[in-house]
Amino acid sequence: MASDAAKSTESTHRTSGEPIITVRNASVRFDMDKGTSKVLNDVSIDINRGETLGVVGESGSGKSMFADALLDAVVDPGILTGEITYYPEDGEPIDVLNLRPWELRELRWEKISMVFQGAMSAFNPTMSIGEHFEETLNAHGWDEDEGIERARQLFVDLHLDPDRMLSSFPHELSGGQKQRALIALSLILEPEVLVMDEPTAALDLLMQRSILNLLYDIKDKYDLTLVFISHDLPIVSGFADRMAVLYAFEFVEVGEATEILGNAAHPYTRALLKSTPNLEISLDEMRPIEGESPDPVSHPAGCSYHPRCPLSDRRCRDEDPRYQPVTDDHEVRCHYWEEADEAVPLAFGGEDR
Repeated sequence: MASDAAKSTESTHRTSGEPIITVRNASVRFDMDKGTSKVLNDVSIDINRGETLGVVGESGSGKSMFADALLDAVVDPGILTGEITYYPEDGEPIDVLNLRPWELRELRWEKISMVFQGAMSAFNPTMSIGEHFEETLNAHGWDEDEGIERARQLFVDLHLDPDRMLSSFPHELSGGQKQRALIALSLILEPEVLVMDEPTAALDLLMQRSILNLLYDIKDKYDLTLVFISHDLPIVSGFADRMAVLYAFEFVEVGEATEILGNAAHPYTRALLKSTPNLEISLDEMRPIEGESPDPVSHPAGCSYHPRCPLSDRRCRDEDPRYQPVTDDHEVRCHYWEEADEAVPLAFGGEDR
């Protein structure tokens, strides 16, 4: 693997937009008896104001750890290092990893908010939905009456009856209703950035599409920047402006969503597309990704994907690839990305790509 010093000179995935969050060389490690488990490995990226950034990868690839890192919410005994800077619309940049506890609490709800996995278990079953909103407003010193009025408007925006929602207990709501209530709660303190960690994973396909359509409208109305994390690349590619593909705790490909879907350059991205069900690929064309993701304690030398890659050779085993430009807004971390379309062919609408 390349040293940290060498990696820091590589691309940080800057774009022409105005960044609202910058991440530089962020790593998360857990020191265990069997060794150091590195579950986010020196990642750098800019998140632009007003964009939807989709972060995709298999289970265990580091997606949730990246989400936690953005809010400095990595649980003990995890150790987060690197630099994460938030740029408010007004005021000086904020060094997220050096905030005092009260400043961090304010940032997590009022500047950057998160919808965690599992809306089914996100609410206290002994409290009504309205009481969850009141508790959050009071904890941050916000006016309760004004906050509840905002909650009512958010429920209307999410196609829910405010009176019924505020008076209901969690067990009285469907999965889709709870998910939308959780989105409303995450927006109650008017954040600029909403991080969504697998927000639709437990829902059926129709409800997933419904919530994504609502998010389009919510994003525009409230001037949000979205970081949407999912294992489902086709769904994210239809929703995001830009995509970042995580494999083995590192970004291996970053680019415009339409470019990644139509011209995926990393063998892993192409294999991920080929393994994910969607209406444009026949069942005969689908293939699981053979092998397993690397153990975070025993990370392979060289390219992290080489044990599973059909293009792998000695160079891949020995040399950690740097980012290569595919287009001006599309980068890939692979020695042989120009051969990936032949090694992992895709079929969309009857045409190979």
